[in-house]
Amino acid sequence: MKKKLLASALLTSSLLIPALAADYVIDTKGAHASINFAASHLGFSVLAGRFNDFSGNFSYDKDNVSAAKIKVIVDTSSFDSNHTKRDKHVRSDDFLDVSKYAQATFISSKVEDKGDGKLAIIGSFTMHGITHPLTIDAVKIGEGDDPWGGYRAGFSGTATIAMADFGFKKDYGKVDLTLHIEGIRQ
Repeated sequence: MKKKLLASALLTSSLLIPALAADYVIDTKGAHASINFAASHLGFSVLAGRFNDFSGNFSYDKDNVSAAKIKVIVDTSSFDSNHTKRDKHVRSDDFLDVSKYAQATFISSKVEDKGDGKLAIIGSFTMHGITHPLTIDAVKIGEGDDPWGGYRAGFSGTATIAMADFGFKKDYGKVDLTLHIEGIRQ
């Protein structure tokens, strides 16, 4: 009888304990993540590219989305617009000033579940030594077992920043960011 009561008590108490969010590392090694940008080029066309080197992690629980957290660190010297001379200029002190500001970071402070897999990821974005609030409009792509015995979760998102907010010497307006993040559960 005591064993049944103990088993019943353990089962009941485990139902009352909230599920813990799983921790994930963003899969940059397998190239299953990207940070892309698009910006006006002098008002004549659109310049597109990406940051090739970044890292990060996130925690996520589909049953408690508001507890999710994400942190991403971008190596600003990995700016790549597929044009060496332009990339050198954007890395200069006219824009990113990578010799002084080697990293840009995003750290979430709140995640809002908008329903149907849509999320608003609210946090602080620091670039060029200046921090501003940033909201990423995201969507959950999926989660599940991978072919290598692991478990993954993936999301895509968009955000827009204004160059003027980050103190660049040259300001050509807004930059649209497109993010694709796939994480491996730890």
